[in-house]
Amino acid sequence: MSYTTLISADELAAALNDPALVVIDCRFDLTDPSWGERTYREGHIPGAVYANLDRDLSGPRTGANGRHPLPDPDTLARTFGRWGVSSRAQVVAYDQDAGMYASRLWWELRWLGHDAVAVLDGGWATWVREGRPVGVGVEGRAEETFVPRPRGELVATVEEVERLHHARGWRLLDARAPDRFRGENETIDPVAGHIPGAANHFFRTNLTEDGAFKSADDLRTQLRAVVGAVPPERTICYCGSGVTACHNLLAMEHAGLSGAKLYVGSWSEWSADAARPIEREGG
Repeated sequence: MSYTTLISADELAAALNDPALVVIDCRFDLTDPSWGERTYREGHIPGAVYANLDRDLSGPRTGANGRHPLPDPDTLARTFGRWGVSSRAQVVAYDQDAGMYASRLWWELRWLGHDAVAVLDGGWATWVREGRPVGVGVEGRAEETFVPRPRGELVATVEEVERLHHARGWRLLDARAPDRFRGENETIDPVAGHIPGAANHFFRTNLTEDGAFKSADDLRTQLRAVVGAVPPERTICYCGSGVTACHNLLAMEHAGLSGAKLYVGSWSEWSADAARPIEREGG
């Protein structure tokens, strides 16, 4: 078994008894950070452990490094090991439906050198709708040693974005909703707008009406329409705080457009410095 982008509910259900499988529940609510863990205790995919976006998948905030900075690699590696992730593990991450939080865990494992990780297509909503088995309470796994091998090429720093956002042959891809990108409706960060030169690809356009990912061919077509001839390795994805940008990175990988970078600090870091330029619709 080797899944590196998406896995269906059928495929996951067939693999639940595989000892190499590690299932991680990433359900979260930005407006109620304890919601996901409460919901996990009430019902989850059997054998799943719980990952909290703020506590487990993000590092300390300074006020200038964004709302969801990356954890220290060694700290994150210890977290993965505590969840039973080893070099032999096939990891499956899921969240409530669209994969916006699960894709962050997917990307972080890849960042630390582990490719055998996939997101459950359709998430918990699909699992329950199809009448799959459910576990309750809190589950754990035997601790493993996870050895991190960080891939620095997958990360773009704010300094790189400052240098490259208008560079020919590079593309910044903003995953936020179009009204936030245009600067019309900023409900989370104190400053509205986007990084100059960026293009908008709202992460939810990666999904069909029922919340599953579109086909690889459809994703490739729509992403190519936004990034043009820019190669994936010269594409930098960002969003509000480095979470939904991972959804676009997952869509790109599934579409065969490998090698794009994540600007983790994203708009929440960029806009924290008044000296950095911003762009809004109409100028």
